[in-house]
Amino acid sequence: MAGNSETAILGGGCFWCTQAVYREVKGVTSVESGYMGGHVAQPSYEQVCVGDTGHAEVVKLAFDSAVISYRDLLEIFFTIHDPTTLNRQGNDVGTQYRSVIYYQSPQQEAMARQVVAEMAHVWDGPIVTELAPSQTYYKAEDYHQDYFSQHPLQGYCAFVVAPKVDKFRKTYASRLK
Repeated sequence: MAGNSETAILGGGCFWCTQAVYREVKGVTSVESGYMGGHVAQPSYEQVCVGDTGHAEVVKLAFDSAVISYRDLLEIFFTIHDPTTLNRQGNDVGTQYRSVIYYQSPQQEAMARQVVAEMAHVWDGPIVTELAPSQTYYKAEDYHQDYFSQHPLQGYCAFVVAPKVDKFRKTYASRLK
């Protein structure tokens, strides 16, 4: 199994939402919330939230490619957020909430470009998802890790995260752990 371990880094709005979904995906061995794409070393959540660091909230996925493909992870990605809204997801507004795929290899880049092109036929508006090579990744503070599972009744979790998780469960029942 170790030979099939790969990494994917995706930003689709608030990392609490994307982390909550990918934690349930069969073949995903770990999910970590963090920051990527900015110009400040070791940014804090507060700095990233202001929007001046250039970082996006992302999830770093470790996955077993013998169980789930990178393509499948991207297809899930495009169903759990709106890739047509620039620098926002719902009420979360700012560059830190942008739709972004940080690819780890030329193969991931090619697959990401292919899936984005296919998704252009699914969505009504143009896809604004940024594609960029992986950059320095910073793990988010510990209290952000597994936030939804620890705080399911918190307002944002109950009204924003939970519906995304429910949609994923209904759409991808065969992909659940």
